[in-house]
Amino acid sequence: MELHMHSHRWEHRLPDWAAAAVGGFVAGAVVMVLELIWSSLVLGTDQWSTSHMVAAIVMGRDTLQSSGFDVAIVATALVTHYVLGIIFALVLAAIIAPFHFDSSAGMLTLVGAIFGLVLYLFNFYGMVNVFPWFVEMRGWAALATHLIFGIVAALMYHQLERRGAAQ
Repeated sequence: MELHMHSHRWEHRLPDWAAAAVGGFVAGAVVMVLELIWSSLVLGTDQWSTSHMVAAIVMGRDTLQSSGFDVAIVATALVTHYVLGIIFALVLAAIIAPFHFDSSAGMLTLVGAIFGLVLYLFNFYGMVNVFPWFVEMRGWAALATHLIFGIVAALMYHQLERRGAAQ
């Protein structure tokens, strides 16, 4: 029986950027569905309020004054959400690849969860200085969705990653 020891020291190894982008897109979709379900079924609030907050990043604070479904607001929120999800997944892949954190599903889950936690802190305690309307979303539900985002993005990256292929 051969024992494989995986070193997590830095090594010049580029991520599979396409796999990371798709992983971020998928993780963003999972989070978006969870947020819609959570807001409408559990909180009993307007399921489009999160879309208005996300769209306000691009469209400005006036977007927060309206409510309900609006095609332009929802489309802007979708694009913004997916672009941010892809960017964050690219950052995650840039951490995973050179340190060989893709050596096991357990390691990927841990790294993804830690990344999700850091992302939650960045978004809800850093970026709220620029976008203060997100303060009201702080809490365990937002933390859970960020943890899920990190884990799904990391695991999807691993599933889609072309190992040993020229990148």
